Amino acid sequence: MRKGLLLGLALVVSVSSFAQDKKVEVDAAGSKIVYVGKKVTGEHTGSVKVQSGSLTFAKDALTGGTIVADMSSITVTDITDNEYIKKFLEHMASDDFFSTAKNKTATLVVKSAKKVSGNKYSVTADLTIKGKTAPVTFDADVSADKAVAKVLVDRTKYDIKYGSGKFFQNLGDKMINDEFSLDVTLALKK
Repeated sequence: MRKGLLLGLALVVSVSSFAQDKKVEVDAAGSKIVYVGKKVTGEHTGSVKVQSGSLTFAKDALTGGTIVADMSSITVTDITDNEYIKKFLEHMASDDFFSTAKNKTATLVVKSAKKVSGNKYSVTADLTIKGKTAPVTFDADVSADKAVAKVLVDRTKYDIKYGSGKFFQNLGDKMINDEFSLDVTLALKK
């Protein structure tokens, strides 16, 4: 009888701990990803739309999540000439960069989130771009209604080698930095 009672209590505790895990959907329309890519002669900025996503919490602490970006939505904000905007976006969509005809989305999957203090976390995630997956680590600030992070990405880990000094010599002022940054702001649904 006593074993049965203890087993029952263990089951109730176990079930209630699972019930405390909650999944919070991302409001894609209210979210944004802003990129900065640098080269010897300057930089390019723009955005990519969040397609979908959710974050998982246990006892109000971030434990996981998945964010999907629509790679066909890439924009550029630092170029004003329509002809150059078109050329730039076509190049970004090409196999030199993101191969968006074959790879319509990029995905970030949170593998671990360690609370540092307050709403601040150290996050390790798997980022998939162009069908290649590599880990990234970044700091995030997560509150009840939004999550904010700056993610540095080494593009060469995702087979984006165009203009990289690691793979090509004598590029001069045509060299493009291997790292680009993503400023991510996710609006969370309540």
